[in-house]
Amino acid sequence: MTSVELIRAPALSPAPYAYAATAPAGSRLIFLACSCPLAPDGTTVSPGDHAAQAQRCVENLRAALEATGATLEDVISTRVLVASHAREDLVTAWDVVATAFGPHDAPSTLMGVTVLGYPDQLVEIEAVAAIAHNALDAPA
Repeated sequence: MTSVELIRAPALSPAPYAYAATAPAGSRLIFLACSCPLAPDGTTVSPGDHAAQAQRCVENLRAALEATGATLEDVISTRVLVASHAREDLVTAWDVVATAFGPHDAPSTLMGVTVLGYPDQLVEIEAVAAIAHNALDAPA
């Protein structure tokens, strides 16, 4: 069970994500380094393919969350960076991320950027998650 509460803002225009999120007092916040489209050997996967790189970013994000005892449902916010000036490329990456998160549409920022850190890298996902302390005490 997630400790993150997604908050809708009916006074604001409809968006494909919640406008805000909270975690209960005493939650442990998890700040994740940006998830990149890297294979286990450190190479960038799928050069030129925004959707495939977004998918690998999601897979790597899930692995990082799992290492902390969290899941995508514990994510309180994301930032999706796409190395492109074309809105279609941003939407392509966003659609993959939104599908992965499903109904847990945490607040998110989608940004087009000039360049990312790895050769041939087109997509990167930054995330913050929150886990209630009692969730940490549960046996694995």
